Amino acid sequence: MSDEKNNNKQYPNSVTNISRSPHISMWKVLIPVVIGLTVVVWLFRREFSVKVWDSIHFDAHVIVCILLAWLCMAGRDFGLTWRFRSLTDRELTWWQAIKVNFMCEFTSAVTPSAVGGSSLGMIFLHHEGIALGRATTLMMTTLFLDELFFVVSCPIIVAIVPYDELFGFSHTKFEIGLRWVFWIVYAVLFAWTLILFLGIILKPEGVRKALIWLFGWKLLRRWQPAVISLGDSMVATAKSLRTRSWKWWGEVFGATALTWTSRYLVVNALFLGFVPAANQLVVFARQFVVWVVLMVSPTPGGSGVSEWLFTEYYGDMLGNASVALIIALFWRIITYYVYLIVGVFLAPSMLSGRTARPVVADPEIAIDSTTADSDIKNKQDDRTAAEK
Repeated sequence: MSDEKNNNKQYPNSVTNISRSPHISMWKVLIPVVIGLTVVVWLFRREFSVKVWDSIHFDAHVIVCILLAWLCMAGRDFGLTWRFRSLTDRELTWWQAIKVNFMCEFTSAVTPSAVGGSSLGMIFLHHEGIALGRATTLMMTTLFLDELFFVVSCPIIVAIVPYDELFGFSHTKFEIGLRWVFWIVYAVLFAWTLILFLGIILKPEGVRKALIWLFGWKLLRRWQPAVISLGDSMVATAKSLRTRSWKWWGEVFGATALTWTSRYLVVNALFLGFVPAANQLVVFARQFVVWVVLMVSPTPGGSGVSEWLFTEYYGDMLGNASVALIIALFWRIITYYVYLIVGVFLAPSMLSGRTARPVVADPEIAIDSTTADSDIKNKQDDRTAAEK
């Protein structure tokens, strides 16, 4: 226990009280399910045709492709599990890393998409024996890797796939709105990734001081404590990452690429089964657009929004909204609802507050909290004098 206390002292602003473990009530699980099912029922009433369902034959080809979709999702879970193992220098076992992975996905499923699984990821890592301060730096690293993948890969996809196949296929209000939302979200994502890059790779101290100064203004002061915690986490993460080799970076980014690519290929496998004539490259490319747009979904796990967006966006490739709805249902079962079910069984133990013996964190990634506190006090004094 003494090791845990020492490690937590190194991260004064990023450590939460584990004795008050977060509790996820059943209604938080039921809300996304109800939203998703409500939208599905509405879509069925509007779009579904019994004749189309009767025309679909679940023969060996379709069944194999559905199994292939499950295999792709298993590849995604393997990628995330592999990344957690690499980030912790193999200190987590495969089973521990799998549990952390499933719980992060469960958190993503019951919270708005903008929150994501990272919000409680450090709690899950701590439960499996990683010191809480170090767990915070690891989750910030995973956040940076995910954002970096999107920022790098989206322009490549747009360059490879004809633009009209992504945004110019219908010229409807939906398509125009989708295009605007995608590029606005991508611009914000690019700016956020740049801040993370500066904050945890190049100039962590400078970014921390800049954030403290910016949020010292009267209108933004209410968010200053959270920004201080973010800045301290950036400094700690930077100290940890500076010692990493190119091989390590290649491994964790490779695991990240495998994770997202496998998730996208789930839809490719389903299209291969139900609509084998579809352009697989366009199917794959549109997943980038879907997931970028879903980042700003206000509903838990994108429930409801995902089903509607999928049927609208892929409808032109199918020629029939009923088929799009059927594929969307399989897609959501494989990539979403299964994590709700697994999470319900894992959550009681993972959120119990009982932790394994923490791994001792690297003392080189300690944070000088007195420096941060003095910076904050000086900035606040300056603000007060200026206002007078």
